[in-house]
Amino acid sequence: MSFSLPPIIDNPDGGWGPSSSNLPEQFKFKDIPYAPYSKSDKLGRFADWNDLSGDNRGAAVGLPNTQNQRGGGPSGRGRRDNQAFGSGTASAFAYFHVEDESSFSLVDNKAAPPRRGGFSRGRGNPRGGPGSYNTRGNQRGGARGGFNAGRGGNQRGRGRGGWRDWEKNNRTRESSVAISPSWSMLDEIEFHRLAKLRLEVDEPEELESYGRLFAYDKSYDRITTKTERPLQLVDRIKYNTTTSDDPVIQELAAKDTATVYTTDVILSVLMTAPRSVYPWDIVIVREGKNLFFDKRDGGPFDTVTVNENASDPPQDPTAPNPNNPAEKVAVPEVPSINSATSLSLEATYINQNFGFQSVIEKAPPAPVDFAHPNPFYGPDETEPLASCGYRYRVFDLGITEDEDIKICVRTEVDAFSPGQGVNPREGQGLVTVRALNEFDPRSQGAGGAPDWRAKLDTQRGAVVATEMKNNSCKLAKWTVQSVLAGAELMKIGYISRANPRDNTRHVVLSTTSVRPTDFAAQLNVSLANGWGIVRTVTDLCMKMPEGKYVLIKDPNKPVIRLYGVPMTAFTAEDEEDEGFEGDDAEYAV
Repeated sequence: MSFSLPPIIDNPDGGWGPSSSNLPEQFKFKDIPYAPYSKSDKLGRFADWNDLSGDNRGAAVGLPNTQNQRGGGPSGRGRRDNQAFGSGTASAFAYFHVEDESSFSLVDNKAAPPRRGGFSRGRGNPRGGPGSYNTRGNQRGGARGGFNAGRGGNQRGRGRGGWRDWEKNNRTRESSVAISPSWSMLDEIEFHRLAKLRLEVDEPEELESYGRLFAYDKSYDRITTKTERPLQLVDRIKYNTTTSDDPVIQELAAKDTATVYTTDVILSVLMTAPRSVYPWDIVIVREGKNLFFDKRDGGPFDTVTVNENASDPPQDPTAPNPNNPAEKVAVPEVPSINSATSLSLEATYINQNFGFQSVIEKAPPAPVDFAHPNPFYGPDETEPLASCGYRYRVFDLGITEDEDIKICVRTEVDAFSPGQGVNPREGQGLVTVRALNEFDPRSQGAGGAPDWRAKLDTQRGAVVATEMKNNSCKLAKWTVQSVLAGAELMKIGYISRANPRDNTRHVVLSTTSVRPTDFAAQLNVSLANGWGIVRTVTDLCMKMPEGKYVLIKDPNKPVIRLYGVPMTAFTAEDEEDEGFEGDDAEYAV
């Protein structure tokens, strides 16, 4: 066995360690500042000659000081002296984000597992015992000072919320229209900005009137819960044609009557946008200097929402994820009659049939004919028309006298009030008919509504207040439509299921009559704010070049966005292209 000494590098400059002249270039670490290796190393003072008073005398001569070492002491210097080694040195190896990563999103949409609430220590309980557990007080959300009552830390959530409140935040809605990646987002407006807009608009100008109206049956105003009437199925034709397909609006646009053309249904959604929760979309077409606000066939404008503004609105069942085998079901689940979609279809059915049923079609009194017949009723139609009158009215949105921005609106009225003079041109005696529906006060999404059969006759105010809270957006839209149409009265029917478990049979429990302007004040609906929103959207679209756009309400946020879309979007040609592409068309989100 031989022993050889390791090579020894001599330092001719003096000192410890190898000389810098003998090291290779890669080991010199030129222009790199010193950074500590271990963040856990501590650096403290061996002797502090600055403070020789009190308990720090031991530290001045290097003697142990228990209180100082533990970070106590009157001066509190222990924690400041015991600093992390190199904590004040900027690391030269830190990574800085250069690119914006906000565009990245989580691909996995699998639902998060439910969180289990554990035992939470508190400062008291509802009964006054220190730190003891009380089930009743804990379930009631600390109403009497239970566990962490001041902090809201209990199993039922903060305040008086439910213990499943966390689920509400995880419920996401789908957009009312599939947003293609090829669309370009042009602008985004938050609801709190829309709520600050104001524009005063004068009385409109009456252009033309079409249709025929029947008299409203005043016997429905005398119905009570003890004299309820069944809701009947009445076969009548009532048109809900979009703006661009209206032949009257096409003639008015050819004469340059206005700048913007729309219907009262579409305009009411835009004017009450800050109250909306469910998603919606408006198709906007600019042709020359004219704007046309349209709706899509089968879109959200063809149905009526239910309890949209409730704290816990009705929900649709979550569709199973096809990529997750555990969520696949062999037999498709039948949707509940109290789901959001089912209730919406039920409410639409109730509104239409109540409007058809609550008028007197056989004289007397004789129906009132407007200046022109119904513009949508063709000669080949055989079914009778429903009672409906169309009034085409022009509102001036100009702020100054030099501005020429007018909007032409097709408005609708449903009946006329008998026993008084009727003047369709002035709006005298015109009535709009709407209906609220009750499904099941004990089901999810009822919004705490009282039982109508028990409260409607004795405590109508409580029922109305609950409906104004749960259906704030729907009632606001109905009120705006009545004001735009110049109706004198709005009849609202209260219709409930004959059996809460059967959504096919309904009864009329009561009917109330309100004046649209007075009801708008009760709902706190500001028409000036609505006209300000319309003018803002109009100015935004007039800055864009000719083409087609879509205004979309975000399904989960109080935001509206304007997208630029191809001219073939939402047309029969676009549907044929999507069908031809097959699976390739599924990339749209």
